[in-house]
Amino acid sequence: MTGYRGWAALGIAALAAASSAAAAQAGGDRPDPAQVERGKMLYANHCSHCHGFNMVSAGNVTFDLRTFPHDQQQRFFESVTNGRDNRMPPWGDVLTQEEIGDIWSYICTGGK
Repeated sequence: MTGYRGWAALGIAALAAASSAAAAQAGGDRPDPAQVERGKMLYANHCSHCHGFNMVSAGNVTFDLRTFPHDQQQRFFESVTNGRDNRMPPWGDVLTQEEIGDIWSYICTGGK
């Protein structure tokens, strides 16, 4: 994504960073259980084939999301939205920023 569309996606991601999940994480609280459950379902449908069920690696070279730094939400949104250097496809046309936020909430649980 380049140009206005890319910047708009980043702007939306920045707004998502101020979501209730981010606020809950910043306060040390767990995110909303309903949001985590939505994230878990979205993760199972869109992410698990590469990153493994419950974030347990499927044995390939994908990033172990259980170790993703919880203070790097912006990086997560950018990676999911725009993809990562031929290592991960962009999901910005498939998932909404709210759905990516739900997945982020699930990621922050470490798969538990």
